[in-house]
Amino acid sequence: MRPEAGLRYGAGMWLRKLRIERVTASGVAIPCPLAWIDSFAMRNFTNDAIFDDTLPAADGLLEAGFRVPLDRLREAMDDWFRRKGYLAAGEKLRLEETAT
Repeated sequence: MRPEAGLRYGAGMWLRKLRIERVTASGVAIPCPLAWIDSFAMRNFTNDAIFDDTLPAADGLLEAGFRVPLDRLREAMDDWFRRKGYLAAGEKLRLEETAT
């Protein structure tokens, strides 16, 4: 067993908790629906192995392993949400790590 493998698991499935929000043009932050996050995670389950260590947990919440690069994750989620029509023009995606 790799030494870092034991660090993955904590009280929840993964130690890193990420807040995923849609920020409207007026600056209001709204948690992304679980269905959006799940749609992204299922797509990437087979297409990009770097995101395999992610688990949609609730509206606005994604759990992730330490191997997942947050900047790349945010860019990929932003791209997917725009292609699916989830984010409107002028809206932004905010991804932040929260305290565990």
